[in-house]
Amino acid sequence: MNAILAVKDLKVVFSGFQALKGINLEVGEREIVTIIGPNGAGKSTLLDAIVGKSPVASGHVYYRGKEITNKNRYEIARMGIGRKFQNPNVYNDLTVFDNILLALKGTHSVLASIKSKLTKLKKARIEAVLEQIGLLDKAYTKVSSLSHGQKQWVEIGMVIAQDPTVVLLDEPTAGMTSEETHLTGEIIKSIAEDHSVIVIEHDMEFVKQIAQKLVVLHQGEKLIEGSVKEVQNNAQVIEVYLGRERIDVAA
Repeated sequence: MNAILAVKDLKVVFSGFQALKGINLEVGEREIVTIIGPNGAGKSTLLDAIVGKSPVASGHVYYRGKEITNKNRYEIARMGIGRKFQNPNVYNDLTVFDNILLALKGTHSVLASIKSKLTKLKKARIEAVLEQIGLLDKAYTKVSSLSHGQKQWVEIGMVIAQDPTVVLLDEPTAGMTSEETHLTGEIIKSIAEDHSVIVIEHDMEFVKQIAQKLVVLHQGEKLIEGSVKEVQNNAQVIEVYLGRERIDVAA
């Protein structure tokens, strides 16, 4: 599998503390890579380093074979890497439709987006995104009136609307109900039909639902990479993360 995104021997240092200690990772076309690990393992830092938010001390990040290490965040976003953070970052006073409109690729300001003529092509694109995230029937509802989970979906939609090739999702199910969590898994699997996806997650039932490749980080290092079954049977992973009892992946 050809890697669309590759991380090579990546190290990130904060005031002498090594947050990442030589991470290697490859993400293929239309692949879902899920990253788990204890708090402080370096999961969010890894995404931050990929998108230029955390400076890389040494090592390399490649997108489509081109080095993007320590490039400006806006440059990386324009190349085709979209990022969703842990907490929803949405426009609560606007409708769901307008939130997606503001995020459309090529839009550079709120004022320009709202005042620009809504073409049939734009409207169709927005409606396609809304259908993908399950909120087409909420298109003209203010985001402030949505549930927490629905707000998470709006932000996922805003990332998709930017037309990235690689989508990075940091704990997308945090604070969701069980039903919302499952629906989010189905949304992510639909996204992966046209995008590569990296997901940071703690909920192992959700991980089992979506993961094609699972990576475990611990204290800034990669413990193991493999299938869910391979990971849950690894003695070191059981010791440092999953607990003494193995997870039943047959369910």
